Amino acid sequence: MKILVFAEQRNGKLKSSAKEALTAAAKLSGGNASDVAALLIGSNVESLASELAGYGADTVYVADKPELENYHCLNYTAVLAEAVKAFSADALVGGASPMGKDLFPRLAARLDAGIVTDVTELTADGNNLSAQKPMYAGKVISKISVKGDGLKIASIRPNVFAAEQTGQGSAAVSKLDVALTESRIKTKEIRKGVSEKADLTEAAVIISGGRSLGSAEKFSVLNDCADVIGATVGASRAAVDAGYAPHHMQVGQTGKTVSPNLYIACGISGAIQHMAGMRTSKIIVAINTDPEAPIFNIADYGIVADLFEAVPIMTEKFKELL
Repeated sequence: MKILVFAEQRNGKLKSSAKEALTAAAKLSGGNASDVAALLIGSNVESLASELAGYGADTVYVADKPELENYHCLNYTAVLAEAVKAFSADALVGGASPMGKDLFPRLAARLDAGIVTDVTELTADGNNLSAQKPMYAGKVISKISVKGDGLKIASIRPNVFAAEQTGQGSAAVSKLDVALTESRIKTKEIRKGVSEKADLTEAAVIISGGRSLGSAEKFSVLNDCADVIGATVGASRAAVDAGYAPHHMQVGQTGKTVSPNLYIACGISGAIQHMAGMRTSKIIVAINTDPEAPIFNIADYGIVADLFEAVPIMTEKFKELL
């Protein structure tokens, strides 16, 4: 099976999901680097190809044009379609990021391809692709197979497939010259968040707060801890609805789905919608005054305490350790 990996970048920096997707593709190919290729799209992104060396791809296709600096759904879809053709790919793999969630279904519709999204496990049997993904707020694990000779597309949940540099693959650059058509859709402005920390979907450590924090200002107790351990701060829907945190911080079914190595839930009772967005975290720590809170049912470690007492103590202990 020949696998093309969409190596997503943002502002000239590779997303961690790019290397995770390459690692997943390398395992699907049985470690055969000649069967794996990566694709970079953007402006002045050719230099990023060297960062992909050793993750299992022999070839890195590069579409490098000023018109591709910002994400444009039609242009990026056209480039992906051309790369699939150039590599004669049987499968396309990439991250289940906001860009991937918009881009891959468009490509699937254009190329009449089978698609599985937000997967947590991926295997191949000949030209057949099998995947697993949580569904119904994480209550069930769905097993899906895409069979036949046509193109298969899979988007993988960030932080699920650990990136591994095996030393295989030379990352030789092959330039793509794709004719871009004039579109009525134009990117006029990109508004960036003020935080320099990793996005929730890619963060290795997350500390989240619920409505019991009481105000936006009191999120500072979480921010102080996050600064010590290098975490990204999240929030429950209840906290967001109460105006304590902006929507981009929301974790859950109607927010962002996350899979960090460590998730610390502070003052979050554990509504099913919230747990659907974080239950695949590697380690879950819950802090709540209610010993019967549902969050304790999925937590690896539970602390029955007031978060305003527990979190500052944890912060001081982290300082001693780090």
